[in-house]
Amino acid sequence: MEVTAQGMPYADWKDNEYIEHLVKELKDNGTNVVVGTLDSVINWGRSNSLWPLTFATSCCGIEFIALGAARYDMARFGWEVARASPRQADFMMVAGTIVHRMAPVVRRLYDQLAEPKYVIACGGCAISGGPFKNSYHVVKGVEEIIPVDVYVPGCPPRPEAMIYGIMQLSRKVKVEKFFGGVNRQEKQKEFFETHPLEEAEN
Repeated sequence: MEVTAQGMPYADWKDNEYIEHLVKELKDNGTNVVVGTLDSVINWGRSNSLWPLTFATSCCGIEFIALGAARYDMARFGWEVARASPRQADFMMVAGTIVHRMAPVVRRLYDQLAEPKYVIACGGCAISGGPFKNSYHVVKGVEEIIPVDVYVPGCPPRPEAMIYGIMQLSRKVKVEKFFGGVNRQEKQKEFFETHPLEEAEN
């Protein structure tokens, strides 16, 4: 089973370890013919119409805005419906610095996303705190607050890198079991138990 996205040849994907692990898990566990076909159809639709919830706080947000312009035109991939409401979005694009006072808001927005939901951490600040890593007020990576599915490195990452990151998420969506199977709810519950969040003081 070769998992590609947006018509890009499978050979062009260089970092397949995580996706290959999901494919191996799918093959080892087996699947019902009817349910497997429904999975493929539903996941094909989901992976080709990912709607982002933008959470841009600094320069990475400008790069993300460029995706919607004519040069990069993310509409050709079906991602152009960038939502301002978490209830209408499929994944959260965290682009920029997250400070401790912002952390409860990020967690709340994540909680309000409809299942199944995903997170892409964009740029050095969202991944590790970036140049502010040793500051007292900056969160050292958004993965301390919410579970992250895809990391897009750079400071800031180029729009092409953001497109590649969303395509990786699209590939991940394609190999998930929509009906049962992979229980993301359990994994999220475990994550939140091990990552308690203190409310910021006013």
